[in-house]
Amino acid sequence: MEGIVLIGYIAAVFIGLVVGLTGAGGSILALPILTYFFGVPVELATGYSLFVVGWVAAVGALRNGQKGNIDYKIAMVFAPPTIAAVYFTRKIIVPAIPETIVQCQGVSLSKDLGIMLLFAVVMLFAAISMLRKKTQNTLDSSDLQWDVARVLKVVTEATVVGVLTGLVGAGGGFIIVPALVLLAKLPIHRAVGTSMFIIASKSLIGFLGDVTNPSLTIDWTFLIGFTFIAMLGLAVGLPFSAKVPAPKLKKGFGVFVLVMAVFILIDKISSL
Repeated sequence: MEGIVLIGYIAAVFIGLVVGLTGAGGSILALPILTYFFGVPVELATGYSLFVVGWVAAVGALRNGQKGNIDYKIAMVFAPPTIAAVYFTRKIIVPAIPETIVQCQGVSLSKDLGIMLLFAVVMLFAAISMLRKKTQNTLDSSDLQWDVARVLKVVTEATVVGVLTGLVGAGGGFIIVPALVLLAKLPIHRAVGTSMFIIASKSLIGFLGDVTNPSLTIDWTFLIGFTFIAMLGLAVGLPFSAKVPAPKLKKGFGVFVLVMAVFILIDKISSL
């Protein structure tokens, strides 16, 4: 048991490493690590994931902001609807989901299992999106034509990301980065920095929905220690992110998300 926990803490370093390199993917590691290695219940683990990834992304955003890799104009369009959606989801929707969602002919779909399956499906679609779509011509936000159609498209995407973030405890970077590259036409490295800023804002505010939830008991000592270890990985990942060519970074990120999605789907479907 102690060996499994030790592996879990070592794996926590990779949360920060992935966030530092890609601006996303921290929650893709955090949720499985917390549930598989530490036995944290899924609903509580989704909240822990928001806290861990939120703080790791906040430090990463600070570093990227100092380098000019955050597009604040686009972030200000994307962040507010996302923050509102994730807080509402954690505060209202998640507590309202029944413990047993579906029970039919001996097959039972619990709340925890449903959340993990949704998490894996979202990851799968995000991976396919990153692997199939080529990066379009990139622009600075000052060159973009922010007409009503574009604003509505970005706001809709941001709201969907917020709801999904609230449901599965994911920072949403694996959706935000493709959105910033494909919709806002940001260069991949600038999309990574902007993604960290958005993730930090919405994850930490979304976690407040768990703090005020009387049915959840938060182990602050474990949570803060786990977050600190993840930040050690961030310290390694950030310096390397600027040295990795954008196409390789984009493809590698897509492959990583795809592998994790397939693993979780196989594991959880086999338990039905």
